[in-house]
Amino acid sequence: MRPLQPLLHDLVPTIAAPTVALSGADGQIRPAGVQGVFHADGRVLSAAVLRLDDREPEPIGYAEAGPGATRFVAVARWLGDQIADPTIRVIRTRRVRPGAVDEEIEIASTATVPVTTTVTIETASDLAPLEVVRSGRTSDARLDVTVRIDPGRTWQVTLAPGQSATLHWSLSVDDPRAVMFPGPRGEWSRPSVRARDRRLDRLVGRSLDDLAALRLTTAIDDGDTFLGAGVPWYLTLFGRDSLWAARMMLPLGTDLAIGTLRVLSRRQGTRLDPATGEAPGKIMHELRRTDVDASLPAVYYGTIDATLLWVSLLHDTWRWGHPVADIAALMPQLEAALGWLAEHADPDGDGFLEYLDETGIGLANQGWKDSGDAVRFHDGHRAEPPIALAEVQGYAYRAALDGAALLDAFGRPGGDRWRSWAAEMAGRFRKAFWVNGYPALALDRDKRPVDALTSNIGHLLGTGLLTGEEEATVAAALAGDDMSGGYGLRTMSSNDRGFAPLSYHCGSVWAHDTAIVAAGLARGGFATEALALVDGLLTAAETFDFRLPELHGGDARTELSRPVPYPAACHPQAWSAAAAVLLLQAWIGLVPDVPAGVIHLRPLPDAPSVTGLRIAGHEVGFDGTTLTGLPAGLSVEQ
Repeated sequence: MRPLQPLLHDLVPTIAAPTVALSGADGQIRPAGVQGVFHADGRVLSAAVLRLDDREPEPIGYAEAGPGATRFVAVARWLGDQIADPTIRVIRTRRVRPGAVDEEIEIASTATVPVTTTVTIETASDLAPLEVVRSGRTSDARLDVTVRIDPGRTWQVTLAPGQSATLHWSLSVDDPRAVMFPGPRGEWSRPSVRARDRRLDRLVGRSLDDLAALRLTTAIDDGDTFLGAGVPWYLTLFGRDSLWAARMMLPLGTDLAIGTLRVLSRRQGTRLDPATGEAPGKIMHELRRTDVDASLPAVYYGTIDATLLWVSLLHDTWRWGHPVADIAALMPQLEAALGWLAEHADPDGDGFLEYLDETGIGLANQGWKDSGDAVRFHDGHRAEPPIALAEVQGYAYRAALDGAALLDAFGRPGGDRWRSWAAEMAGRFRKAFWVNGYPALALDRDKRPVDALTSNIGHLLGTGLLTGEEEATVAAALAGDDMSGGYGLRTMSSNDRGFAPLSYHCGSVWAHDTAIVAAGLARGGFATEALALVDGLLTAAETFDFRLPELHGGDARTELSRPVPYPAACHPQAWSAAAAVLLLQAWIGLVPDVPAGVIHLRPLPDAPSVTGLRIAGHEVGFDGTTLTGLPAGLSVEQ
């Protein structure tokens, strides 16, 4: 029987990166599946089961109790008064700090008789590497860490009528080989949102709480902060994910963006290495610890888009008004990234960016849809690599123009070259990718258009690669019920043979993907289409208690009154949480160009009022009509 990846959708996370506790809704951490306390890519506690008199209390609910804290409530109905109402409550408050977990257990009595009980916490620690847990298999591999649990885990409790008792236990981890460390605080503002649709401000608030818990840094990064991609599998540096999340967060400040850019630039490729996918100028994909065997190298570069996204984030950080000295300091890394685009991104010389894992151990697909079956034709069969993805060509076009603007602004040569390159890319794309009235998902190894209709083409909106007429065609294709008929944008049309609502990349809905496309639609003037996607995500957010998971099912609204979870989805996920800020920005229609002295503003209908945005380091508000608090020298263009 093949091992199965453990499911996540019904687990409750309590987070303070790089540490997370995953339990059931009853608060129990059981020695099964992916439950446990994880720290820096390993499980340091595999069980923590609370019992009273060798019986588990009956759970009745849980709620967040502030940053990094969750409170679980249960009852012990066999104790106390022998009436229908429970008179003994068990309130278990779990607090997570980086490298530590503290639990407070309150036994509270409203009984009219004295109560005596024996309270125990049964713990276990398997020290399993994260990859072993994720695979669903067993292994003799163990982390070399020290775990301390204090104090003893048995208590005798006697309560007089109306009395309560509070017990404590804690766990701490000493992990000298950890790669990830908690990031500093204060990288962004916290806006106040007043919207006619109250779901928006609730989504923004919950998302910002989650993002604060995902902050990370490393020992070599001098406090520069980035967002760990997601809980539990991706609580580390991911080039693509961390870049997208930082880009989405720009309306709240540029510090996170510049930190993410610096962290990745320190690991920018310098040599050709097929084993890791490294190439000169290339931005890495994933960083892991080095003391366990894993399927991918500890520093892995198998991504086709992170380098392009790094260039555009640097450009956008500049446009949002970050101090120019910090941008200037990254010009050598910008030139190296553009060098990768010129020298290594197009190995067969056909003018398109493509990927091929030649090692057999790396990722077969290296765009954001990186599952093995993500790139499929309309009839369902898989495309063979090398594969040139549609959205990657759009990212490359945008990166070339963004890079050119930065080169010009900072007195570096090459701007004209990259503008010419972008113009030629647009022409090539127009000839090769269009099929059935919309861009293909990709080109396969034989340069055939992969003709499935997918959300990938929505990422082309706003890049400039498409004409206005072409954007309208894409908007219409994505607005149909086959793509937008669920709770957000489906990753693949329900009319394609490969569609399945619980497929990872072929029919499910991803929050970040939907938000990116909604923002592109809004910027292109397709307000109705954009707001339909926003409403789908807000409905999904309400279903998931305003913590948007990594992805959810792509079932039609006409078939299910609420979205179903994707059972292995991570939550929280950085770019899913940051999508809330991108939705807010798209609704306001805010596009700054601080170097040019202009702030573009094109709000959608019923746009919310917001305070606490940041442009050029100043707090800015939007009153529903225009911006307030802009620094001198900036004007609004509507």
